[in-house]
Amino acid sequence: MKWQWKLGRFADIDVYIHATFLLIVGWYGYMYWLEGRTFASVVEGVALILLLFLAVTLHEYGHALTARKFGIKTRNITLYPIGGVARLERMPDKPIQEFWVALAGPAVNLVIAAVLFGWLFFTGAFIPVSQLTLSTVPFIERLAVINLSLVLFNLLPAFPMDGGRVLRSLLAMRLDYVRATNIAATVGQGMAILFGIAGIFGNPFLLLIAFFVWFGASQEAAFTEMKHTLSDVPVTRVMMSDYFSLHPRDNLGQMSRLVLAGPQQNFPVIDNGRVAGIVTRGDLMPALIRRGEYAPVAEVMRTGISVVEARETVDAALMRIQESGLPAVPVVQNGQMIGLISLENISEYLMINRAMNKAERISVN
Repeated sequence: MKWQWKLGRFADIDVYIHATFLLIVGWYGYMYWLEGRTFASVVEGVALILLLFLAVTLHEYGHALTARKFGIKTRNITLYPIGGVARLERMPDKPIQEFWVALAGPAVNLVIAAVLFGWLFFTGAFIPVSQLTLSTVPFIERLAVINLSLVLFNLLPAFPMDGGRVLRSLLAMRLDYVRATNIAATVGQGMAILFGIAGIFGNPFLLLIAFFVWFGASQEAAFTEMKHTLSDVPVTRVMMSDYFSLHPRDNLGQMSRLVLAGPQQNFPVIDNGRVAGIVTRGDLMPALIRRGEYAPVAEVMRTGISVVEARETVDAALMRIQESGLPAVPVVQNGQMIGLISLENISEYLMINRAMNKAERISVN
């Protein structure tokens, strides 16, 4: 992943940190320098932001481990300056499952805040919130207040925050999923407008949040609508049936010539009539550099890949693509490969379907 560094793997989930994260660390250190003008104050500021993002990481693990209870894996967790992102392979199928997965993250921060505030009250070190400043409030209390703020912010009923997903799940218990998503997205966009107005006349940082919320709400609504459209479409209608395949003993040079000869970017590897793996264009380039053109594709291909049965629908294929992390997956019938379906195929189908629907409406009018 570009501009990302792997921090480690915990509970079978890779944790990455984005390079831009260093910006917020530097900014916090600078703000504490302005307040205290000492190296110790800078260290304190950096320590606070690092502990904050430890809490953010635990927040994302709350989502990930709850999702795991429902059979949903998490590809990775990435820390950005604006927070963390847990990349679930798919969203929960049932509204009640989404409800608990969404609430699990803020619940972690609430527990952290409760433990820290409990310690402050027990030791008599608590200072009223109205007296909070960078230099006079105990370090632990600052961390507790920040965790409590994370709870309140994340529970705002706006995508992509957890509150938006909680709202959608509650609505979906009574309405169909698309309608529930559209209502939750509309509420989120309304909040984005309020953030934008507040940002113009107050804190400019709210303008960034407004854009983030507006874009997240629009994207969620569009994705849900797309899945609904694809839920009744057989995968055989969308798949690419005219494709090239490779044998495990074919070399990278042969694949390179196929890439140059046509638009196909992903190549299934077939052995004795069965799908043995797949090689993508993204796999080809670094492999050519490391191994050369005569290396067999068997050394490069990805194995253990997901497949889509011909009887399944396109939304199932889309979920399989998301789970695999591959740009395309094979379509099989009775164990034999009959096609290849990719995100590009699905996107083209949606564009064609949209154009045909518009033409039909025009002809009716």
